[in-house]
Amino acid sequence: MRRIVYLFQLFGVIVQLLNAQTTIQKTENSWQLLVAGKPFDVKGVTFGYDKDIDNYDTYFKDLNFLGVNAIRTWATGDNMPQLLASAHKHNIKVMVGIWMRHGRPGMEDDDSFNYLKNKEGMEDMYNNAIRVVKQYKDHPAVLTWGIGNEVYLNMATDEEKQAYSKLLERICSDIKRIDPNHPITSVEAWTFGLEWWETYVPSIDIYGLNSYGAGVGILASELEKRGIDKPYIITEFGVTGEWDITAENYGVKQEPSDEEKYDAIAKGYHNWIANKPANLGVFVFHYADGNHFGSPWFHTHHNGSYRLQYWAIRDAFTVEKPLNYVPKIEKLELPEEEFESDIWVPVNLEVIDIEDDKLDVSFHYNQRTGSRIRRNQINTLVHKGNLQDGFQIQLPKENGAIKVYVNVKDSYNNVGIASTAIRVIDEEAKSRKYLVPKVELPFYVYQDGDDMPYAPSAYMGNHKKISVNTKETKEVYSGTASLKISYKHHYDWYGLGLVNPANDWGDILGGYDISGATKFSFWAKASEDKLTATIGFGLIGKDKPYPDTAKESIKIKLGKTWKKYTIKLKKLDLSCIRSGFTLFSQSNGSGHDIYIDEVVFE
Repeated sequence: MRRIVYLFQLFGVIVQLLNAQTTIQKTENSWQLLVAGKPFDVKGVTFGYDKDIDNYDTYFKDLNFLGVNAIRTWATGDNMPQLLASAHKHNIKVMVGIWMRHGRPGMEDDDSFNYLKNKEGMEDMYNNAIRVVKQYKDHPAVLTWGIGNEVYLNMATDEEKQAYSKLLERICSDIKRIDPNHPITSVEAWTFGLEWWETYVPSIDIYGLNSYGAGVGILASELEKRGIDKPYIITEFGVTGEWDITAENYGVKQEPSDEEKYDAIAKGYHNWIANKPANLGVFVFHYADGNHFGSPWFHTHHNGSYRLQYWAIRDAFTVEKPLNYVPKIEKLELPEEEFESDIWVPVNLEVIDIEDDKLDVSFHYNQRTGSRIRRNQINTLVHKGNLQDGFQIQLPKENGAIKVYVNVKDSYNNVGIASTAIRVIDEEAKSRKYLVPKVELPFYVYQDGDDMPYAPSAYMGNHKKISVNTKETKEVYSGTASLKISYKHHYDWYGLGLVNPANDWGDILGGYDISGATKFSFWAKASEDKLTATIGFGLIGKDKPYPDTAKESIKIKLGKTWKKYTIKLKKLDLSCIRSGFTLFSQSNGSGHDIYIDEVVFE
């Protein structure tokens, strides 16, 4: 009986492994992806709701409605087990992302990593990749491994690219040994990685190529020209991005219309992707919600409403038209003049809605200068009027060209969006030294570890003995989590800074304008009594191109109970705070923990 039970268990394991197996097959000149031995054409989206664990089932049901059979992630976090389980429940496969850091700030983010010198960091990336594969290789939802994203694009020299390539091959070859059941994909923008992959990374099975607009249609011929005999997946796809736009209005790139965004996906999938013999499918960018610069351009949702891109994905994968059509903005025009801030200017707006739904109109703006976060912000514009009599908008206190959006929302929760530009004059704004986003007060540097504006990446002193948990749940003053800083040594000093951008020490413009705040406060406690610490904000000095405009701290003795500490902010220049929180301490002969909560400027 024990043998029979064992055989049944073994049979179940074998069936699960077979169902989880992904292979690649070539017949004559055509490539095919197979899952459990059956053809699988990737009809995918990049997935932007990975942090919203409670609603995974809702999202995956929605993806079933859109005809999606796969999602792509860029990295793995603590929630990957839940994501894979929910995806599998709804018959959706996952390209599991394994993040590799970029060699310099660029298209993707403000991070910077030295592949020629940082051997320890490269080893960390290698170990993370192997850990991820070992942890998830037997899960039936795994489709492929997706290693890195546009690393070559964001790298300066050939020497760095070669060093990265060698690390990539080491990772890929070891993954092949550990997991023979899933192919390996590495992802690059357009064709920037091809010569490096071909020369140094033979262990890649599928080339992942991010490409937008009609350029996708010529990728197949580009690979043929180079004599590449490997399949590829379009790992990001949508309408032409800002980086390829040449038409401008006052220096602001002209965003494609909603109709162009729809057609790029709905028609582009059939014309440029599905009929290519080496192409295994596509991940449309981006199944996500947002209220930032990229959201109207690429996302399926904007501020919780459906965009044209949402319905375009359904059209591409199921050939089904929208259940309710998005309002069509026929015209959006502003006067072709330069105006002072606070002036009211007329808007020439024409809108059509097929279903004659009730429409709600709002106006917003974005500035294309300054730090990455500032360039990413979409802010509300004050407006007055209606569709029948016309609208006016009040120009904001900005200097230079701004991008102006109109959002037209119908009763089905669709939103049509169009944009244009106008030039604004404001002497006060013109005098700003550091163009960083102005925050609303109170401004939380830390609250429950969610959407932290500053990253805990500035490690100092005996930094190898520091560990940081941004989601400590056992010792919490308020809410659901606290910031836990652990020092695991019996002597020496250490320091930690929460900075923006992450991993930067003043070479990249970042931080926030917190002008108007009159006090900085936080709650703190320690695992031992009378533990001395110096806590405050501001870390980067004026010897750097982009310093903190103010630094302030207090030396305190922490105890085992929570206590609030406050610093008054009289006559301080808070126009660019790069380091929103700093902590310095030292050992009293043993390791210890410090807990921080509710860090706020107000």
